[in-house]
Amino acid sequence: MKKALVMVLCLMLTLSVCAGSLASSQYIIPDSNTRKLTYAELWQWNYESLGYILNEIFARHGYVFEPGSRYDNYFSGMNWYKPNSNPNNTQACYPKLNSTEWYNERLIKDVRAEMRRTNNYNKQGKSLWKHISYGWDALQGFELLKVKAGQKWPVYSAPSEYSWRAANGKAKVSTNDVIYAAGWEKGWLMVMYETNHGAIRVGYVPGSSIKGSVNVDEDLNFDYADAEINTECILTDDPATQGTVIAVLEKGDKVTYLSSFLGTRSWAYIETEVAGQTVRGFVHAENVDVMGIQGDGQTEDNEDDIGSNG
Repeated sequence: MKKALVMVLCLMLTLSVCAGSLASSQYIIPDSNTRKLTYAELWQWNYESLGYILNEIFARHGYVFEPGSRYDNYFSGMNWYKPNSNPNNTQACYPKLNSTEWYNERLIKDVRAEMRRTNNYNKQGKSLWKHISYGWDALQGFELLKVKAGQKWPVYSAPSEYSWRAANGKAKVSTNDVIYAAGWEKGWLMVMYETNHGAIRVGYVPGSSIKGSVNVDEDLNFDYADAEINTECILTDDPATQGTVIAVLEKGDKVTYLSSFLGTRSWAYIETEVAGQTVRGFVHAENVDVMGIQGDGQTEDNEDDIGSNG
């Protein structure tokens, strides 16, 4: 089975590149830099998608997002997105915007503010995740890990030894195999790898188990926002191939939204409890309602739903 690992993950990369090629020309609103948008057309979109439409205006000019955050995960998968070498967005990004783009930025913020004020998030409106089509459900935001061979690492679903652990509490990964990593959280490395059963597992390795250096130095910046499941759905640690079920979540269950990852569809990465243990995993984005998202894109005046480094 392990002999197939390289072929499987190489296929994932190849198809992910193809997906990226498709995405390269797929702006959400291709002419938002040359045409003034209208109030009516923006109200056709749901609240979450408008956040991406807003940040697309700035991403077009190399806006630097917080590494590992939902906007970084999304726009980093677009071939047209080239982040500025200067991370100071005030200096490197904002001066590039034209008057039409600033007009659209203000209008989008006004519409989102109205949605919050009226408690109408237009959930039945157009969704970004149905707007863009990809050919393979490989997660963006992970990179090939280079590390000393001959190690076996324990893998947990969350960055804690008390969290749920797959394979009847024995999940582990060998560094002789191909591993991908997204970044660090509190001394734990978020990884993605193939299991002995051909599934793809996402979990965490304690840094204390890692011998030698690794080529990942980014910290994960999750939102930790209150959220609620709106439709019965499965929680999985494999959003790429088999969708292995960790638990079934019921409508009304309270969870913590961490971030979004993109494949053929958007996955919401969440934290919850199952049988008294902390568990992290993925649900389809449309199955969870997120309240008060703390993001990392454009700041809205006196509002805290999109972030603070704009």
